[in-house]
Amino acid sequence: MRFMLMHKLDENTPGAFDPSPEFIEQMGGFIEEVAKSGVLLAAEGLCKSGKEDASRITVSNGKTTITDGPFTETKELIAGFALLDVRSKEEAVEWGKRFTKLFVDHGIDVEVDVRRIYEGPSEA
Repeated sequence: MRFMLMHKLDENTPGAFDPSPEFIEQMGGFIEEVAKSGVLLAAEGLCKSGKEDASRITVSNGKTTITDGPFTETKELIAGFALLDVRSKEEAVEWGKRFTKLFVDHGIDVEVDVRRIYEGPSEA
């Protein structure tokens, strides 16, 4: 079973998108641990939603609108993701809980969505 963990942060929170060297070191150690466990397929962090780094494409009633960042009206932006190949949702949630602890240890509020990846019509 493959799951995506998406973490969301408020980019107006100091340090949320500008992590300390200690945070980077701890995150690197955690990612290395997940990779060594054999469940990590991919993981990346995302930049802030600044004008040079982000756009939002919206289609409503057939009309396409492209809005450049920053997205100040959005309090929770996806800040990164990890793709995991695990045995169960519970295992994905356990990895997610350990991941959130890194943020909590540095005083950063975080929300992580754990979502199963659609693998086709043969899914149970």
